[in-house]
Amino acid sequence: MKRMAVLAMLACAAAQAQTGGFAAECWRQAEPVFRSALAHPFLQGLADGSLERRKFVFYMEQDLLYLREFSRLLLELAARAPQQHAQTLSRHALEAIAGEAALHGEILGLKGLSGAPFEMAPTNLAYVNHLRASVWRGSFLEGMAAVLPCYWYYLEAGKALAKKNPPVPEYQKWIRQYSGPDYEKSVKEALAIFDAAAAQAGPAERAHARTIFERSARYEWMFWDMAWRMERWPPQ
Repeated sequence: MKRMAVLAMLACAAAQAQTGGFAAECWRQAEPVFRSALAHPFLQGLADGSLERRKFVFYMEQDLLYLREFSRLLLELAARAPQQHAQTLSRHALEAIAGEAALHGEILGLKGLSGAPFEMAPTNLAYVNHLRASVWRGSFLEGMAAVLPCYWYYLEAGKALAKKNPPVPEYQKWIRQYSGPDYEKSVKEALAIFDAAAAQAGPAERAHARTIFERSARYEWMFWDMAWRMERWPPQ
């Protein structure tokens, strides 16, 4: 019963976040994946405070590595963006390091954010390579389709978990990062950029962007599962 109640609450939150336009269309296609991810035991453990700290630390290590690559790819997209969107994406890239990655460094006890002694787990590397391929080889819309699920999904996860208020201070800090108004503003900006780009694209490009969006959504599920299993490179 508890699992079903959490799932219903999170699914409702995801539905409320939808916007009109192409972004909402992509969300609807990927919604079963997002629902499954929001119900993953890693996030349920964050919500009630039962998640083992070692799994949370592993997640934070991997996410720090991911955020560095994500920030670089946002700068790539900014360089290709229409002039009115370039500054916004550049700001988002800086915020990913100055805000999000700084929180990771604080929780992990790092003195600096460069040269962290972590190795990307297989799923993390696969996700990053998917983002790179989409940004480097695809159109601007396709690149945005690859990065947008990370933006949007974290807002929905943050809002859903904020309702639970876990008793672990580190988990509370993480939740506040992704449920706050500043982060929500960034997500809304990214959604507006995505919809504006989609309005200029043809049917084939939009179809490919939907596929990329859904694949990134599946990688989001895989990222939580990677952290839950504390995935390592085989053989071990």
